[in-house]
Amino acid sequence: MKHAFHIPVLGLAFSIDSPLKVAKFGISSVMSIVDDELIERMRAFYTQQNQLYYDPIKKTEDDYRAKRITAYLNLVQQVVDTQIFQMKQEDFSLTSDLTKYFELLPDTDRSKQHYKKMLEMEDGAKKTTLQKELKAMVIPGDIDINIMAKVDKLNTDAQGNILSEKYSDALAALRGFAQSNLRSSVVLSAGMNPRLYNYLAELRSFLPNRYGVLEKKIILKVSDYRSAYIQAKYLAKKGLWVSEFRIESGLNCGGHAFATEGYLLGPILEEFKQKREELLRELSSIYKTTLLEKGISNVHILPTKFAVQGGIGTAQEQVFLLTYYGFDSAGWGSPFLLVPEATTVDDDTLALLAQADKTDFYLSDSSPLGVPFHNFRGSTAEQRRIERIIKGIPGSPCTKRYLVNNTEFSKEPICLASRVYQHAKIKELKRLELPKAAFQKQFDQITAKTCLCEGLAISAYLKYNIKRPKESAAVSICPGPNTAYFKGSYTLKEMVDHIYGRRVLALKNRPHIFLNELQLYIDYLKSLIKNGVGDVKRQKVTSRFKEQLLQGITYYRTITKEMENFGFKETQSFLSILSNHEEELKGQA
Repeated sequence: MKHAFHIPVLGLAFSIDSPLKVAKFGISSVMSIVDDELIERMRAFYTQQNQLYYDPIKKTEDDYRAKRITAYLNLVQQVVDTQIFQMKQEDFSLTSDLTKYFELLPDTDRSKQHYKKMLEMEDGAKKTTLQKELKAMVIPGDIDINIMAKVDKLNTDAQGNILSEKYSDALAALRGFAQSNLRSSVVLSAGMNPRLYNYLAELRSFLPNRYGVLEKKIILKVSDYRSAYIQAKYLAKKGLWVSEFRIESGLNCGGHAFATEGYLLGPILEEFKQKREELLRELSSIYKTTLLEKGISNVHILPTKFAVQGGIGTAQEQVFLLTYYGFDSAGWGSPFLLVPEATTVDDDTLALLAQADKTDFYLSDSSPLGVPFHNFRGSTAEQRRIERIIKGIPGSPCTKRYLVNNTEFSKEPICLASRVYQHAKIKELKRLELPKAAFQKQFDQITAKTCLCEGLAISAYLKYNIKRPKESAAVSICPGPNTAYFKGSYTLKEMVDHIYGRRVLALKNRPHIFLNELQLYIDYLKSLIKNGVGDVKRQKVTSRFKEQLLQGITYYRTITKEMENFGFKETQSFLSILSNHEEELKGQA
């Protein structure tokens, strides 16, 4: 990697073409491959943009989902390769992408230092030679893809017969990636899916080739060490190597929020720091043994990277997280929603995000998966959801069916956000004849669910003017709470310069990343306590949760001196806020 940061997956549409925008500058990004309809339409759009031949892959074709994904990923690789080739033909002019490539690099990068040296040279043979050497140093960022393990419904044929497991959503998506020309990684998120993990071992591209090289790699996105250990060990026993552990804050992130049991980011990173070598030794031993049993003798233990993401907002925070904990990369997600050169957010939604304040971002029950979901109050999808409730027709039409998982009222699974489910559930609720307050509470829980399949994809259709006449224009977007501290839209250079501390974007009254996350967890604990009155099991959970938060506060006190060594100057304020939170926690029942 040329850069010390990457752009994580952002919804469905928001990073669906990020590699086409930033890979040529050496920046790695992640695309979601959940929605094959979105992918196919983006392929149609970009083949036209690049004057290439487009051959539609229809839903009537066998294994169409995997084929669509493969075709789009191959297109992305082809276009990025062309971009890099064209860049290397450019001069080092003020406006060229070649110049921009080197200007964006961190100042510590070796090629950036050679670039600066070249700028100081007089024209001549030596400068020309160095320029050729610099062009040879240009490499693209990684084009990674994300599969959310929980999105893995079984599918049916035209007659309604259930197809074999290999045609499930996640397995078909994985196969599409495996058959593509990409030499990159799949980011596995949202917990372990044994069916998906077992299928990984059947795909040759995830096993070392005759040179001991992995053509396709695995990245695990996790919230804590235990989850990383369990999943990586399971994979190692299948002969699969985890090339990167990507640790994300459970709550201080965008999209779905997988809260830990009160474990805060700092202590989690400390555990990885302390157990990193032990973890890799154990995994290496299992991995080697399994591959030998498979008849693969040319085994090389490849390096494993460690990355952190979720709520990072300043250069000082990034440097501390990477240096103190010994990590390799930091993920900057939500702030890039405000960078049109890097992500795909329609103009109206971008304008709303740019003006939003802290109260506009909240942890919701919107997701049909039943997992807390970061939502934006100003989104048109949220406005539409409320309008439907007022009109007496809550719920959404369900067309894509990626999140169908409920059989309470039907033999065939339906989505909790669908109009069909919410109508049936509200009808059942009315028969209970509950007191008004109790009824309203359950009514709000039912109608909180919103359609993510359509809402998270439509932004790209609006941005590129390819929305079909009858499609809803309601956009769902899921920024992390850290977005509130970034105001306005930014150029790619402005955001990258901010990440590296070469400029500082105005982040008014922004607490440190550790304090932001701690506040989110305290609020989450309060909601657990509120909803668990009289529940003995829940009281045990909240008691353990509270204890972990208190231990996290103690830990943060022990590293404030270390934080100072990395330029942190607000030590007294930091300690004071920790003490206030500690008192607040001790007061929770």
